[in-house]
Amino acid sequence: MTLEPCDTTATETPAGVGFAIKPEPKFLKPGSTVRIEIEGIGVLENRVVEEG
Repeated sequence: MTLEPCDTTATETPAGVGFAIKPEPKFLKPGSTVRIEIEGIGVLENRVVEEG
């Protein structure tokens, strides 16, 4: 894969991830929103949908 200028990548898992929540883990499901914000650049937001 070749990264081009303005490409955005997100790596690793941030603190407070769903599988580590006690007593019951929380996982992404249809309707969940994943939001990544980089100060001074902008926001990338995606909604989780069912596979179809």
